[in-house]
Parts: sequence; structure tokens; C-alpha cells
Amino acid sequence: MFKTLINAFKVKEIRKKLLYTFFVLVVIRLGCLISVPGIRAEAVKEYLSNALGDSMNIFSSFTGGSFEQMSIFALSVTPYITASIIIQLLTIAIPALEEMQKDGEDGRKKITAITRFMTVGLAILESSGLAVGFGQKGYLDSYSFWSVLSMIVVLTAGSSFVMWLGERVTERGVGNGISIILLINIVSTFPNDLKNLYVQFMKGKDPVRLVLVGALIAAVIIVTVVLVCVLQGAERKIPVQYAKSVRGRKQIGGQTSHIPLKVNTAGVIPVIFASSILSVPQIIVSLFGIKASGAGATVLQIISQQNWFSRTKPWATVGFLLYVLLIFFFAYFYTAITFNPMEIANNMKKSGGFVPGIRPGKPTQDYLNKILNYIIFIGAVGLLIVACIPMFFNGFFNTNLSFGGTSIIIVVGVVVETMKSLESQMLVRHYQGFLLD
Repeated sequence: MFKTLINAFKVKEIRKKLLYTFFVLVVIRLGCLISVPGIRAEAVKEYLSNALGDSMNIFSSFTGGSFEQMSIFALSVTPYITASIIIQLLTIAIPALEEMQKDGEDGRKKITAITRFMTVGLAILESSGLAVGFGQKGYLDSYSFWSVLSMIVVLTAGSSFVMWLGERVTERGVGNGISIILLINIVSTFPNDLKNLYVQFMKGKDPVRLVLVGALIAAVIIVTVVLVCVLQGAERKIPVQYAKSVRGRKQIGGQTSHIPLKVNTAGVIPVIFASSILSVPQIIVSLFGIKASGAGATVLQIISQQNWFSRTKPWATVGFLLYVLLIFFFAYFYTAITFNPMEIANNMKKSGGFVPGIRPGKPTQDYLNKILNYIIFIGAVGLLIVACIPMFFNGFFNTNLSFGGTSIIIVVGVVVETMKSLESQMLVRHYQGFLLD
């Protein structure tokens, strides 16, 4: 990775793209330090930490800590990510969107425009809820129509500006801009998390324990990253043979290819959806000031990730089992709506392709479904293991880490894809230079 970066800086064109990307990231990090005018940032931070509990870690990680500080970039790229997921799901359900997606570059531009409008709409909706909620709780300097409107405008404009910067990075920088911004937000929380680990487990300890604890923390981080790398790169290759045919004097076909099926076909979507669903009741109770008691309070404790591996609350394991079921459900559900074995089987049949030993058509579709169900299960298990490692330490050792398995998967995935993008750009330039010479 470092060798790729060093070689990339030697190329003037790519060096400009890297510097442009770095400049945009600096602007975003500076914007995360500017609080929304007219809001009591410290009071909001304390309230959110107490009210949302472990759910706050997700927001803090994805926004780089700007959400808890209520900066002008508090919403960051979260509305855009939510809008993209919604559009992707609607593309399967709405034929018009599906036709747009298949309509080449023009169709993709229309879907991008729809995603932008939906991003702005979600930003307005989220900022309105925050402005009214904080105003009612007395966290605004003056609770009036204009103060609420100004907060909505600032937060919506901040989210839209971050989205615009992300698109500029995609066009003029390196890699996918939105992913790069999400990466820097997540990475920015790591130093504080490491500091918390040091203060809780290492500060003031004897040298032997200091070394042992430090080695254990480093080992856990390395093992988690390795597991994520293996999970992200693992794939099942389905061999495809194309029949030979003669057209005129040319022989067409007879080639061998493969269909790459990723083991982790759904990415981090199952973890995000499962965590979001379980955190919704706690967020509603906190924002609307509902006082839960009796069975309601017990349910909130069960679905709280902080209690799942707690030594004092073993009964909260029920919530973890529900989390496991949700991850498996969304892994299969998301793959089912984004990967169509019947369409692939039909396209293979039309082009004269077949899987060796499997008849074209329905038998190929059934074979792909069988393989897909098998690898989805393996991918969901791997995803669950990676997601649960930080949860275990948060619950069993009562730590407070803002990053989790979801964050690590995103970081590793974005870094790998960005490095591939750099290598491909360098390769293209090498070929261009060769042809010009």
C-alpha cells in the first residue's frame, strides 16, 4: 500500500488528485469543528451521550464526532448514504427506476439526481427533528421560529455541501468521494478510542501488565483487520464455458470465464440495518422524553448493545440473539433483491454460456441459488464475528469505543478500493506513455 502511494506521488497528474483529495478532507475536518450558531454544544453533547448510549457510537463514528458536537457538518454523509440505500432498494421495486438503471449513462445521471434530491429532503427532515427537539429541551439560546429555521438551513446546507465535496473528489480526486469522507470520519475517532483504552486499562499499571495489555489490544485489532480483509476479498468463482460457433469464416466462442460471487455479498448493509432497527426504540424514547418502566425498561436494556456481553446482565443475551437473526435476515434479503440468478442464467443461455456439468436455463438458476445460499451463510457468520468483537469488549470490559465491526469493514473496504483505483490509474498512464513513445 505504501509503495503504491509513493509511486503515485511520483506522477504529476495523480499527485494533483491526491493533493486535491487531501485539501477537501481538511476542509471537512475543519467544518466538523464549527458549531451551529445559537446552540449550546456542550449541553447537547452531554444529553446525547446520556440519552442515546451505545447508539451514539454509530453516529459519532460515521460523522467523525461532529454529530455530538453539533457542528455545521453534524449530519455529514449519513443522509446521502440513507438516500442511496433507499434508491437502491426502490430500483428493485419500481420498474421505472429499474429501466433508468439499465439505460446506460443517462439513466445513471437521472438516478444520481434523484438521490441528491432525496438527500436534501432527508437532511431537512432530520435537521427539523433535531432543531425542534433541542429547542423544546432548552438547548437553543432562543427557541423561536427563526432560530429553528436557521438551524435547519445550516445543517441541511452543511450536509449538501459535504455531498457536493464528495462528488468533486470522485470527479477530480482519487476513489469514491463519499466513501473517502466516511473513511476519514471513522478514522478521526480512532485516536480518542485508543486514548480511552489506555486510560482504562494501561495508565498507572505496572510495566508487565502494561506490556501484556498493550500486546492484547494490538493483537485484537490486528486479528479483526485480518478477518475483515479475508471477508472482503473472499469470493466463489463459478466457471463458465462458452460454446463454439462459426459465423462466416470466423469461429466465435470456446472461451472460459467465471462468475465471481463475493462471500460477503451484502457488505455492511446487514449490520447497519440490524443496529438501526434495534436502536430506533431507544432513540424514540430519548428524543420524546418517554419514561420507560417495568417491562418497557427491560426491553430497552435487552436491545442495548452495551448490555449484551455484560457480566452483570446475562439475560440481555436475548437481544444479541435477535441481533443475530436480523443480520442473517438482511444478508439474505439484500442479496436476494440485488442479485438475480434467473437473469444471469438467462443471459448465459442467450450468449451460449453454461456451467460445466450443469444444463443451461432452470438447472443453472437452481445451481446458482444453491451456491449463493451457501456463501451468504458463511459471509453472514464472518460479518457477525467481526461485528461482535468490539461489542464484546464494550460489554464485558465496560469500554466505550465509538468504532465497531461496521466501521472497520468500511475502513478496510474503502482503503482497498482506493488503492485499486490508484493502481489502475497508474497502469493506464503507463500504457498511455508507452503508446505515445
